[in-house]
Amino acid sequence: MPRTLRVKPYEQPAGGWGSLQSVARHSVRQANVGTTRELLQHHNKPGGYMCTSCAWAKPAEPHMGEFCENGAKATFWELTSRRAEPSFFAEHPVAELLSWSDHDLENQGRLTHPMRYDAASDRYVATTWDEAFRTIGEHLRSFDPNSVVFYTSGRASLETSYMYQLLARLYGTNNLPDSSNMCHETTSAALPEVLGVPVGTVLLDDFEHTDCILSFGQNVGTNSPRMLHQLQQARERDVPIVVFNPLREKGWEEFVNPQSPTQMVSNRATSIATQYHQVKTGGDIAALVGMCKALIEWDDEARASGRERVVDAHFLEQHTHGFEEFAQFIRKQDWADIEAAGGLSRQAIEEAARTYCQAEAVLAVYGMGLTQHWRGSESVQMLCNLLLLRGNIGKTGAGICPVRGHSNVQGQRTVGISEKTELVPLSRLAELYKFDPPAEDGLTTVDACRGIIDGSVQAFIGLGGNFVRAVPDRNIMEDAWRRLNLTVNIATKLNRTHLITGQTSYLLPCLGRLEVDEQATGPQAVTMEDSTACIHASRGVAAPASEHLLSEPAIVAGIAKATLSPNPHVPWDEWVGNYALVRDAIEATYPDDFEDFNARMDTPGGFARPLPARRRQWNTDTGKANFQLPSSLTANLDTESAEPLLRLMTLRSNDQFNTTVYGYRDRFRGIHGSRQVVMMNQRDMTRLDITDGQLVDIRTIADDGIERRLSGFTAVEYDLPEGCCAGYYPECNTLIPLWQHDQLSKTPAFKSVPVHITPM
Repeated sequence: MPRTLRVKPYEQPAGGWGSLQSVARHSVRQANVGTTRELLQHHNKPGGYMCTSCAWAKPAEPHMGEFCENGAKATFWELTSRRAEPSFFAEHPVAELLSWSDHDLENQGRLTHPMRYDAASDRYVATTWDEAFRTIGEHLRSFDPNSVVFYTSGRASLETSYMYQLLARLYGTNNLPDSSNMCHETTSAALPEVLGVPVGTVLLDDFEHTDCILSFGQNVGTNSPRMLHQLQQARERDVPIVVFNPLREKGWEEFVNPQSPTQMVSNRATSIATQYHQVKTGGDIAALVGMCKALIEWDDEARASGRERVVDAHFLEQHTHGFEEFAQFIRKQDWADIEAAGGLSRQAIEEAARTYCQAEAVLAVYGMGLTQHWRGSESVQMLCNLLLLRGNIGKTGAGICPVRGHSNVQGQRTVGISEKTELVPLSRLAELYKFDPPAEDGLTTVDACRGIIDGSVQAFIGLGGNFVRAVPDRNIMEDAWRRLNLTVNIATKLNRTHLITGQTSYLLPCLGRLEVDEQATGPQAVTMEDSTACIHASRGVAAPASEHLLSEPAIVAGIAKATLSPNPHVPWDEWVGNYALVRDAIEATYPDDFEDFNARMDTPGGFARPLPARRRQWNTDTGKANFQLPSSLTANLDTESAEPLLRLMTLRSNDQFNTTVYGYRDRFRGIHGSRQVVMMNQRDMTRLDITDGQLVDIRTIADDGIERRLSGFTAVEYDLPEGCCAGYYPECNTLIPLWQHDQLSKTPAFKSVPVHITPM
């Protein structure tokens, strides 16, 4: 039904009473008030369950409530009393459900029975697990393995992920894209060239010892609110926090800790950012080049006058390669070009650089505002360059910290969910399971989409997620998706991808992480990896939503046994009965990362994977950390247009996690009731003859002959740099060309879409 847009600026800090009111409201809506107190006592606690929302680190000594507003929403969403039973599907044909919103689909509640799509009635109908596995297996055996995609979202445990990647490789393919391909694959591609590791180098303890924090393209208040505890503690020690972000986000401005009675009574907020630089979208490279230029110019002056060096000369000589070439490149950059590309003044950039060079230990956090660009990898590498100049890698209180989204998206890669064969110990898998793994690289998410469009992909198995809704070029993808021979989705709730059916489609409901997983040897624990590469155990505490649910490992094993020839070296049934045996298999495959896995998985705060860069050991081609030169001062795709051009970035709201929309209150941005909006700078609106609240037409600038357009969006005046605009993900995904992605990782450029906006 139509929703009424209301825009009212939010005058309160992040956290505080607004956060508590939101938690209470969502608890009531999902009718699980009675379980709230007991369940949240176990949230991110040793012996309890790990949050199904973000992947932020879990402290060894947790707070009384180690959860945030969005983590609580995710818990209520999963433990809802609502049910999408077979009777629901009998009442609603798929054609009708396709007209429902993302929120309304998932808000029907937990799936309870395995379902098969019946084309004759255009409805999902209940089936048995035996029938589902048998039919899926029959179909899979008829395909060329390389025409099948095995996709994962970021929630599946390490145990499930290991079994799933083994299923795909025993089947004969490395087509194992995952949600990382759409967010932080840029990190995994960029960091190895510079540091020799694919993940960040910061541990949670480093926040207690840092002298300065930099943030790029990360909205802490919505995407990782629990980090506000570490940021608040840093500010209490007078640690400067320098933020680069196109929008002024409430979480970076001020925070009231809901667990502090004093702050709650007084409503006296902690100011978080000590500097806030509203860089243009895609302008982070320019800002970072400018900071490096300031440091190198100051260092040149210091050397000329015999003063103490500004850069860490000893570290540069002992641990880096390419510094002189990098310094020469930086010296040649013109300040006018830097200011134009970044949208920041030289004075502002030098202010940030001065704060940086006055600190002995600096850590840098970043999010998808850095990774989801045409040159996202270069943005990440430029941030590394800045840190290397003063030796801020491999020492206490310093390092690089990519903030991951989904709760185990990083861990899935660690145990083999990767289309890149160089990242997987195939020879070890061959030795353990006595088979010949496929040797060629598989499909990334972008490549999988291309294969679905051109017909070379015939089947899609989805372990969680909302794939069709999440990818670029959504309209094109939905049309192509219906030509697939087989689609299988393992899920807890209904979403739009399940309704874009292939010729044969199954919907397989699984246990959620928060539910007790009872198997042959008793209740099971699972594990996951957080953003800081620490491994945690998780144990469900709630009763399952339905007696007909299977665990994710049981579903993976069921598909495997129905599809593959028997292999005495792969004990599917034993693994399902005792997940500790899966962990033994993970340890046997990755002995360095998972030594004594079962014994250590309950370590408070998790146990850290060994990362050589933390010890200043560089697994690179030079044996040192490598400076990398950017090819441009902007991360954006170079676009020429005779019409006025704006750069659209897609965003999550405060009432959202990835494609899951909990409601229509983007509280921090003051936008309520609708997601069909585009946020615009006032000067751009005047130039384009658009008034605040006017309906507009948004069209992508592309020369590929495909029209990508959204109409009927409301223009909202907002504080963001001139030439930039913003809209919600995934509603704006249809505007993003599939081919517009990072050049190294193929991560879609969701943050810098060239568009025209015209009044309707």
